[in-house]
Amino acid sequence: MNSRERVLSAVNRKGYDRIPIKHEGTPEVNHMIMEHFGLKNMEQLLRVVGDDFRYVAPVYRGPELRSFPDGSIEGYWGERYKYAEFDGGRYLESCYQPFAGINSLDKLDRSHFPKADWFDYSTIKDQAKELHKGFAVCCGTAGDTDFINGIGRARGPEQVLIDLIDDNPVYLEIMNARFEFYYEMHKRILEAGDGLIDFTHIGEDLGTQRGPTINMKIFEKHFAPKYKKYFDMVHSFGAKVMEHMCGCVVDFLPRLIELGLDVYDVVQPTTPQSDIGVLKKRFGDKLIFCGSVCVQTTLSWGSAKDVEKEVKRRLKLFPKGGLFLGPTHAIQVGSPMENIIALYRTAGSLCEKIDESILRIEGDQGKVDKVDMSKLF
Repeated sequence: MNSRERVLSAVNRKGYDRIPIKHEGTPEVNHMIMEHFGLKNMEQLLRVVGDDFRYVAPVYRGPELRSFPDGSIEGYWGERYKYAEFDGGRYLESCYQPFAGINSLDKLDRSHFPKADWFDYSTIKDQAKELHKGFAVCCGTAGDTDFINGIGRARGPEQVLIDLIDDNPVYLEIMNARFEFYYEMHKRILEAGDGLIDFTHIGEDLGTQRGPTINMKIFEKHFAPKYKKYFDMVHSFGAKVMEHMCGCVVDFLPRLIELGLDVYDVVQPTTPQSDIGVLKKRFGDKLIFCGSVCVQTTLSWGSAKDVEKEVKRRLKLFPKGGLFLGPTHAIQVGSPMENIIALYRTAGSLCEKIDESILRIEGDQGKVDKVDMSKLF
């Protein structure tokens, strides 16, 4: 099987030669993997760990996204990001929020709202054609839609949670603009892809480590109608929706299934009800799961034997499909290399022999270092 055949067979629960893999690591971790195997670019890395997914994206042609003297960079919504340094790595964090403190519509600067017209979709079909030969083809990112986290970066996370309770008109205006932007962008990508795109990717942090971020009443009022419209649109093009949801989101899964969600990414087992076995028993005939190997515990603090045990459990739970195996988020700085190797070796996806066929593969040499701002917008 090639990667696309493997993924689609897993979706249809018809079995496969090995479980599908979806890798994500921080830039520092990806560097570590590349150095360990003597690789030169991210495409080589993805081949070595056996990642079965590849992404297409339109070309940004909109207003210049500015850089500032303090080292911060501008996002689509006028927000700015700057690296927060910590021992061994760094993360981009919002450092300027253009919508903070705005509570009346007459003071809302809509010039910060991006448009789908800012992107060139003319290369999408060629990108998809090339990838479609061997991989499951995706578009979007875990930061697309993202009405809580994404707007929080431009308005403040605490304010967003208050906004959702009191129906703040400024927040609702931004939320609607954000939905229309990503809805239209993804629609144009799917149109340009002409049936060659298998999955769209969106995200929403509906859960904390222990339970829901918002209650079901708020979800039903503000989120469900948008998801229904978006899911229906994606399905009309023959594609499936993968939604990234950090934290414990079990309470939302029955309703998301009703609305049409296809893939729950990235199953974070922080509570007993989020255990992959429990989820499989409750929802395994209605949802595809993605992720599930914990970056907070097993991969970072466990042993290689612990990782092997967790992977084998998943192989037993999903012998015919229903799971894309991978970490619960980007594998974090400090995770032992032997644990990462154990993850992919036990899954059967690791390329054990790095020969010239791998080392000749070209790719974006700087991609591992490049700021992937799309995940934040």
